[in-house]
Amino acid sequence: MANAEEGTDENERLQKILAKRYRELQIEEQKKAVARQLLEPAAYERLMNIRVANYELYKQLLDLLVAMAQNNKIGRKLSEEEFKQLLVRLTSKPETTIHIQHK
Repeated sequence: MANAEEGTDENERLQKILAKRYRELQIEEQKKAVARQLLEPAAYERLMNIRVANYELYKQLLDLLVAMAQNNKIGRKLSEEEFKQLLVRLTSKPETTIHIQHK
């Protein structure tokens, strides 16, 4: 009897995991649809290449594009060049300098 209950608990746990993953995929598909509307085909292709190479950066870019769309910061489709500039702004880090003081 206890074995049957353990199997049921395991099934419920797996169903919850699958449901959560399904929701995450739906949200990502909606974000991709927004990105497709906001980007010219070459820029969207670049975004998909980034997805393959660096998934975390892709998620950041996708979230940024959605936020820009929600705040009406984008009035037209972004070209590939404009998308590259956005990418540079997102990934650039300030130069670090080391100052050595002699006593």
